[in-house]
Amino acid sequence: MSELRVLVVEDNDKNLKLIRDVLEFAGFNVVTADTAEIGVRLAIEDPPAIVLMDLQLPGMDGTQALGELRASPRTTHVPVVAVTAYAMDEDRERVLSAGFDGYITKPLNIRALPAQIRDYLPPEGNQS
Repeated sequence: MSELRVLVVEDNDKNLKLIRDVLEFAGFNVVTADTAEIGVRLAIEDPPAIVLMDLQLPGMDGTQALGELRASPRTTHVPVVAVTAYAMDEDRERVLSAGFDGYITKPLNIRALPAQIRDYLPPEGNQS
């Protein structure tokens, strides 16, 4: 399996470092952004296999960034998974109905995170 690129958009330095370290240890190539604007630009310039998007970001929020990614032909197919502290059932429904491909709650389960990421990726050989 080739090294998969994961774009992590997270404004909290500690969360960003934790996610990056866990995913790099699991064999992912991790690219990071601390604002949605930077994340959208990076994703469109060089589309990753998947985007992990914090919802609460300064400036453009995660839902607005999702709209930008879905609007670009370069990233419309890229899975975007919300990463949020909102953990109620209605929050999950709201996030999924906004168009996110998945939902991971904080605090993160670092043992489960790499498998969670792989679950949101298209099957090997099925990627376009």
